[in-house]
Amino acid sequence: MMHRIFLLAALLAASSAQAQGYPAKAVKLVVPFPAGSATDQVARLTGQQLQDALKQPFVVENKPGAQGAIAAEFVARSAPDGYTLLVTTNTPQAANVSLFKKLAYDPVKDFAPVARIGTTSFMLMVKPEFPAKNLKEFLGHVRTQPGKLSAGYGSAGSQVSLALLKSMGKLDVVEVPYKGIPQTITDVMGGTLHFTFVDLGNALAQQKGGKLKGLAVTSAKRTPLASDLPAIDEELKGYELIAWFALMAPAGTPKDVIQALHDTTVKGIAKAEVREKFAAIGTDVAPLAPDELGRFIQSEIAAWAKLARLAGIQPE
Repeated sequence: MMHRIFLLAALLAASSAQAQGYPAKAVKLVVPFPAGSATDQVARLTGQQLQDALKQPFVVENKPGAQGAIAAEFVARSAPDGYTLLVTTNTPQAANVSLFKKLAYDPVKDFAPVARIGTTSFMLMVKPEFPAKNLKEFLGHVRTQPGKLSAGYGSAGSQVSLALLKSMGKLDVVEVPYKGIPQTITDVMGGTLHFTFVDLGNALAQQKGGKLKGLAVTSAKRTPLASDLPAIDEELKGYELIAWFALMAPAGTPKDVIQALHDTTVKGIAKAEVREKFAAIGTDVAPLAPDELGRFIQSEIAAWAKLARLAGIQPE
């Protein structure tokens, strides 16, 4: 019995010592979408805050593909020591449960929640010369071209945004899957796609550059970041889609390492100048503690299942 108590005390001491000495080397932030994507931008901003505070490199590594499932599985199988983390979204952590018949990871059991970082929405975008000046005209135009127009998606948020638009707007459009939203932007610009849904950060940059034109946003109400654009809900009642970003560790990561990461992340993103940087990439800072994030993810799995059903999406 005494031997067990000593062993337990030694393990606890080792865990505590690990947290006190953490991080002792570079930490990998795995991103499930390509460079330039909203998640990539969020990861780089968050990583910079962690790096400044914890005095070790936080290195972003992009592992796109399979709607974020490749990156999520990689982190789920990584050592639970705090040195491999996932900067995730509603796609790998909630929507994929409804988008795939089988996942190689469990979005709840295989991860330890660290912190929610922020929320964002999407913008419906077309080329400036698209033959519709606003959302109402867009819906009318697409209805006159059944099966002739194509739209791309590069995340669950953009996939469900598109599927909801099709089902609620009674549109017949060809859907084209991509590894990430940056490629859909390129193909709309190049003319091989007619429209796409772009995360707000990238959308604002495209709108400003005049390369693409925004027609509407997916949030329930207009966003202050693009106040001249209507919410799709103004034409299609009940339409709403919000995406989010969070930091996760592999399940079994020591609790004090999780707490240290959470506290540092939340402190970093609370700074006024950092919040402004997040706003510039279309993201509202919206932190949640580890246990709150865990409950939120479970509620989101149910919410995205409902959205996928509404959108008529069949698991692949």
